[in-house]
Amino acid sequence: MINPFFKKFGPFEIDKLLSLSSIKNLKNYTDFKISNIEDLSTAKKSSITFFHSKKYEHMASKTKASFCLTTKNLSQFLPSTCKPIIVENVLVLTAKITEIFYPTAINDNFDKDVEEIKDTVFYKKVDFGRNVLIGKKVQIGKNCSLGHNTIIESNVIIGDNCSVGSNVILRNTIIKDNVNILDGCIIGKKGFGFFPDKEKNIRYPHIGIVIIEENSEIGCGSTIDRGSLSNTIIGKNTFLDNQIHIAHNNKIGKNCIIAGQVGLAGSSTLGDNVIIGGQAGVSGHLKIGNNVQIGGGSGVLKNIPNNSRVMGYPAKGLKDFIKGNKWFTKLL
Repeated sequence: MINPFFKKFGPFEIDKLLSLSSIKNLKNYTDFKISNIEDLSTAKKSSITFFHSKKYEHMASKTKASFCLTTKNLSQFLPSTCKPIIVENVLVLTAKITEIFYPTAINDNFDKDVEEIKDTVFYKKVDFGRNVLIGKKVQIGKNCSLGHNTIIESNVIIGDNCSVGSNVILRNTIIKDNVNILDGCIIGKKGFGFFPDKEKNIRYPHIGIVIIEENSEIGCGSTIDRGSLSNTIIGKNTFLDNQIHIAHNNKIGKNCIIAGQVGLAGSSTLGDNVIIGGQAGVSGHLKIGNNVQIGGGSGVLKNIPNNSRVMGYPAKGLKDFIKGNKWFTKLL
């Protein structure tokens, strides 16, 4: 899918791209045009990708990218069709190359092209409240409503039979049919991706989007960050309670139920039919299997296999949690 939210520059010759990023071209790569930067799993032959952790070895071994920013130790896991570019700090240099392709993605300024809904084609097509603003090239389906003081920024797509509450901001987002977005949500802003530096922290450009699948609901005051290189996805028929935060690159499966004040750190994957109790936290880069139940207030720090029930901090199997916390049995 072509990303409609960020203008992409390029292609760039590989030697020029490395030069612009202040990367030493140790193997004198030339005569190859790079059209994009993508993650390991989605990269195409004309793309450059990055590989910074052994936990992604299985994805690295199958990447279709022609070039990859990586370390000397990790380069052995790349296929022969992918040429390694050895660097010291993979993520910082990935950020630099991303900004070359997508220079506007580093900013998250308000959309200057919005206008009052009464001045748009949606004036007679959408049920709306006061002070609703609509950006350019927005698409809104049939039988939709927009609450007071809501802003739908440029290129956002909203399907049929959707309800968007008051004081909502939607940007860099695609919403499928029959979705409810309740009051006070902010969806599609850049994620909390940066690299600490004593002089000035380095922000990572976020060029992904948010996709909310059919029949889902997002509770009041919830925030969903767009992805960095991949997309943040909320699966079909998934319900989020109030005041939930979904960080960049998370993939949430179908039929999930997530209670209030849950926080999901970036780049984790939740399977189908997952239930998470209130105020639980899930660390980043984890895989939560299908049919998993996570008790309220738990802290998940490692992968959880299918059909598990966990609770506590750090989260452990429910039986082990009960054995170590006799007081809990009195509440059952």
